[in-house]
Amino acid sequence: METGERNELYPVFLKVNNLNILIVGGGNVALEKLTFLLKSSPNAKVQMVAPHFREETISKAKAHNVEMITDVYAENYLTAKHIVIATTDKEEVNVKVYKDCKEQNILVNVADNPPYCDFYMGGIVTKGNVKIAISTNGKSPTTAKRLRQFFEEVIPENIDDLVQNLNEYRKTIKGNFEEKVEKLNEFTKSLVEK
Repeated sequence: METGERNELYPVFLKVNNLNILIVGGGNVALEKLTFLLKSSPNAKVQMVAPHFREETISKAKAHNVEMITDVYAENYLTAKHIVIATTDKEEVNVKVYKDCKEQNILVNVADNPPYCDFYMGGIVTKGNVKIAISTNGKSPTTAKRLRQFFEEVIPENIDDLVQNLNEYRKTIKGNFEEKVEKLNEFTKSLVEK
């Protein structure tokens, strides 16, 4: 049954090691967002600003060359940033981060506050070169988590071997783009047959 509402988010895979990311906050939510980001992209360029940081956050940040600044948020920390994630427990700070980012055309996510988000950080499944992103349109992170667990179980561990082999095979195929696509489609058809 259709509810009339649909997920209109456009999924993209960002090369965050080429982007400057700021996390505002140093508590549990900041740690969660940092962990999520670094699990998927261990070489992400991240800076954090907060009056204080949890010990676990400090050790994770040091392990990944995350710059930590002990200070309250100020607009000057947005300089040269591409993406900002606000995680403080002070709504007025998070809203200020949001407004400052909007004025400077910086993508922003205010944790657990969908109206103040340009993007959501969904569930991610990674098996070598294969990565699947899962979105529930910001409605149910728990559902995204369960779907992530499901896909981690059903996607074979050797999927990356297949991807690598197909990449090598693709390089050997002669013909124009359409002919190459047709040959690859035929070759991989068995992957989706029931």
